[in-house]
Amino acid sequence: MTELVECRRDGHILVVTLQREEKRNAVDRALANELSAALDELDDDPDLWIGVLTGGPTFFCAGSDLTAGGDYVTERGGEYGIIRRRRTKPLIAAIEGFALGGGMEIVMACDLVVASTDARFGLPEVSIGVVPTCGGLFRGPQSLPLNVARELILTGEPISAERAHSVGFVNALAEPGSVLATATAMAHRICRNAPLSVRACLAAVNDRIADDHEQGWERTDAATRAIAGAADAEEGVRSFLEKRPPEWRGR
Repeated sequence: MTELVECRRDGHILVVTLQREEKRNAVDRALANELSAALDELDDDPDLWIGVLTGGPTFFCAGSDLTAGGDYVTERGGEYGIIRRRRTKPLIAAIEGFALGGGMEIVMACDLVVASTDARFGLPEVSIGVVPTCGGLFRGPQSLPLNVARELILTGEPISAERAHSVGFVNALAEPGSVLATATAMAHRICRNAPLSVRACLAAVNDRIADDHEQGWERTDAATRAIAGAADAEEGVRSFLEKRPPEWRGR
């Protein structure tokens, strides 16, 4: 166990739990480093065949810690230690509560999703004058129907786990409090299969998707540049930290 991330082994499964509860698991440099180290362990240990990533019983992740100033990029995993990681083994996201902004983008970087019936998923960046920078602008349309992805990105409003399940983003729903058990049971089902076959299949699927990611990152960078230095972007972040409504100026 570490301060911010707990790793627990269950046979060939590594259960990784984010534990920065006082900040709703918002990711800063320290959390990114520990999550990256946990996923390095999953990738590098031949006795580990699959991972389960959870945020605990109350919430999954609120995304970036805005006070970190973007300092959460790791060598092997990119943003948060996971967003640009080329994993060789399956990773299941187990979601209680909410996954917002970068938290939802972490979920999109996983392979399968189990969520509680009261979970919420959202990309609220436009509500504070910024854009999703951790894959949401292209993984969103890959993971969800195009118009649902547009709705999340443009309104900034979350959707329920039940709706996310109905459109195919969530693989399985579970009652609150039983998500981790449901995700672990799914991991055990996968572990019944030949691990090399599972990895070969995962690579074939994920490598095909990754072919589109280079353009996705280029377009995300373009969207980020388009608002760089904008008064609204500064106002949005400032108003969020000050816990007041933003005053948009359209420039």
